[in-house]
Amino acid sequence: MYAPLISTFLFVFNSLVSLYIFVIIAAVVVSWLIAFGVLNIHNTLARSLVQMLGALTEPVFRRVRRFIPPLGGLDLSPLIVLILLQALQMLVNDYAVMLV
Repeated sequence: MYAPLISTFLFVFNSLVSLYIFVIIAAVVVSWLIAFGVLNIHNTLARSLVQMLGALTEPVFRRVRRFIPPLGGLDLSPLIVLILLQALQMLVNDYAVMLV
């Protein structure tokens, strides 16, 4: 009876999580490009891209950094967020399968 509703919820949830994972990976790659001097943040388009990715990821990364600060210049917060998102996705999908 609720199977179509649950499958629709799962599709939307998995799509949003996958989209946010892509945003996190893009933010990490852009930060590397800036660090290695490949991307010039004085360019208006590049600066707006960096600001957009920062606005989408920094609130979540900041919460993780409260518990695990950067270690010797290595920021592990994107990796931890990716692992937590994958775990949440698996948990929700498994729970939804049990409901159906």
